[in-house]
Amino acid sequence: MEIEPQITKNYLALGDSYTIGESVSENERFPVILVDNLNTKNFNFNLPKIVAKTGWTTGELKSAILKENIDNNYDLVTLLIGVNNQYRGYNIEEFRTEFSELLNMAIIFAKNNSDNVLVISIPDWAVSPFAKNRDRDKISAEIDAFNAVKKEETLKRNVKFIDITPISRQGLNKPEYFASDGLHFSGLMHQLWVNEIIQKKFN
Repeated sequence: MEIEPQITKNYLALGDSYTIGESVSENERFPVILVDNLNTKNFNFNLPKIVAKTGWTTGELKSAILKENIDNNYDLVTLLIGVNNQYRGYNIEEFRTEFSELLNMAIIFAKNNSDNVLVISIPDWAVSPFAKNRDRDKISAEIDAFNAVKKEETLKRNVKFIDITPISRQGLNKPEYFASDGLHFSGLMHQLWVNEIIQKKFN
């Protein structure tokens, strides 16, 4: 009797430094960890296609996506964007418009199925060593405001919102949760995010 080959699944990760894993190794990026962890549970995902770059805002991610010619056969799409809009002091309502456009695109890429999309909240870099001499309370409040917009627009579209911001805040005064640059999170923190994603979506 011939054994049929198992169908593999495709994953698209859209974002910025937190998705590409700035200052961590490739196998410590959360999309790569997510695939590794899911495949131990027999989900059979291919390596993720990552469209992300350190420093990208919502507008820059949208421009990059339009140049990529992405098809619409993904079984999973994650969207983690917004920190650079906050960092640069960009208008939050402009962010709402651009984020909504990105989320609509993500749904299309996910076989036009909102169940295949996960929006991930913006981690809070206020707890990083880099932010030691900055107004941490102000940064955290702004991150919360941007995340509130993300959550509102996400739930409007019946997409699951994964809140990793409280987890990121566990990094305060814990250098092991940060990469060598003192700003971006380490592979240990990326693993915690993956644990949350799996618990909320795949268990």
